[in-house]
Amino acid sequence: MADQFVTVAKAADVPVGAARVVEVRGQRLALCNVNGTIYVIDDTCTHDDGPLGEGAIDGFAIECPRHGARFDVRTGAVLRMPAAYPIRSYPTRIVNGDVQINLPAGVS
Repeated sequence: MADQFVTVAKAADVPVGAARVVEVRGQRLALCNVNGTIYVIDDTCTHDDGPLGEGAIDGFAIECPRHGARFDVRTGAVLRMPAAYPIRSYPTRIVNGDVQINLPAGVS
């Protein structure tokens, strides 16, 4: 099965400087708007499963509201402990005002 782009939200529903959580095929994702560009990451902190979409965005970083772990919304890389493992980030595009993400093959 090939990767495929899936519409997950309207771009207008994700305010600049904020995150919005959506569920796609049973998976929670955080859509993060940084200066008008939307990045999509898993909504679950790798430290303790905290809800990243409820965290604050500072530049390209999102901070987990539970213990302060930080991740780069562009790549999912860990920027600050206590998280030690990155989160998944997704290729994203805007088509006719819709946020679309490229889901890897096998994501149900």
